Amino acid sequence: MPTDPQALIEKIQALPAERIAEVEDFVEFLSAKERRQAALDRLFAIAPAIEAAGAPPITEEEILAEVEAVRAARRRSRGADHS
Repeated sequence: MPTDPQALIEKIQALPAERIAEVEDFVEFLSAKERRQAALDRLFAIAPAIEAAGAPPITEEEILAEVEAVRAARRRSRGADHS
């Protein structure tokens, strides 16, 4: 269902400020979802090359450690943004 971007902008501009903030939050959510999907697609695209190169698979513990490191970095970044 293609939407005219200008019509969408006009609809958003007609909303009360608190609703515009909700729309902005939702757009941020959708953008983050797209970024995650794009990263996953890139990973799947290179997976055969990594396997062919003989790289050992990583363990679940290594994955969890990486996830926690990224989350900690994001928390630090957010904390710095709010200082």
